[in-house]
Amino acid sequence: MPEAGGLYYEWHGDAKAPPLILSAGLGGSGSYWQPNLDALAEHFRILLYDHRGTGRSDRALQQTHARDEGMTFDVKELMDGLGIVSAHFMGHAAGAMIGLSLALEWPERVRKLVAINGWARPDPHFSRCFDARLALLRSEGPGAYISAQPIFLYPADWSSRHNARLNEEAVHMVDHFPAVDVMERRIGALRRWDIDDRCQHIEAPTLVLAAADDMLVPPLCSQRLAERLPNAKLAMMPWGGHACNVTDPETFNRVVLDFLRR
Repeated sequence: MPEAGGLYYEWHGDAKAPPLILSAGLGGSGSYWQPNLDALAEHFRILLYDHRGTGRSDRALQQTHARDEGMTFDVKELMDGLGIVSAHFMGHAAGAMIGLSLALEWPERVRKLVAINGWARPDPHFSRCFDARLALLRSEGPGAYISAQPIFLYPADWSSRHNARLNEEAVHMVDHFPAVDVMERRIGALRRWDIDDRCQHIEAPTLVLAAADDMLVPPLCSQRLAERLPNAKLAMMPWGGHACNVTDPETFNRVVLDFLRR
């Protein structure tokens, strides 16, 4: 398997096209972007990777004092290892946190940034959601955690229509679930991360994209993020839930490509 610095990665698309790094959310797996991969790879050289502690990457988190558990430094090291001087970056939730942090700490590495269902500061609602998910994980284990996950990720009617698919995916997710302490540290990083008073230093052109019916990260988080960034555009999808790139990939791909190719 291709890896750099302990991170599994994949290239997709024309090697001569501009690079675009895709960073998943809490689950951490690059396979999260499957519904969007073909459309994006028509125009960009796509770099997928699995976050450390998840998927096919090194399953143990490094000891670090970084507030984001080293997730941003991992991406910078991956770029160095693959000889990527700068790239477009698109991140979902935890991946949005990584992209914003990368643009803040190493601004020369980020051309354009897409932050999906992200935030500038912790929010009481998603903290409440994480409390419930952690309690379920600790008391009932990964199976119960994965079974409840669609409640937070997808609109109810979409989950109903795709119940068989979700059940099949759940088996794979449980088999490849990170260690509980890894998941606890990753959730802890999301809850601590706060750049509300530093957003003005992020100069990369940024698309802040949110779904109006996100049940995990309230859309007001994206609204505030867009207001705080000096060079941002807010795009609000009317439907799609937290995983709007999965539930409505056609709309999502169109909005993202319009921004990145402009």
